[in-house]
Amino acid sequence: MPAFLPVILTASHVVMAADAVPKFNVERTCRPAAAAGILPGRDMSSCQHDENDARARLDQEWTHYSAIQRRQCAGFASLDKAPSYVELLTCLEMAKQVQDLPEDSKKGTGER
Repeated sequence: MPAFLPVILTASHVVMAADAVPKFNVERTCRPAAAAGILPGRDMSSCQHDENDARARLDQEWTHYSAIQRRQCAGFASLDKAPSYVELLTCLEMAKQVQDLPEDSKKGTGER
């Protein structure tokens, strides 16, 4: 049994790592937004601040979302070449709200 202990410990770290908040390059995420300069005051620094705040919140709340929600939203947020923690957090919040809707409010939403 002691010979299996390193295998068990290693396997548990792999599972934990796979279930962590994804790592995004905030600078790469913010570069296009800052270059566009569409909104006043939305420069590289403010974008990075928003991304880092979203990352900190994800670190705290990651386990509050289901594995399916985390996987789907991480995939959605990573579609672009510059994935965003803000988009990931928004997706997770919306997925949680949809899940918490009463069942009768979900009926007929796909029919016309």
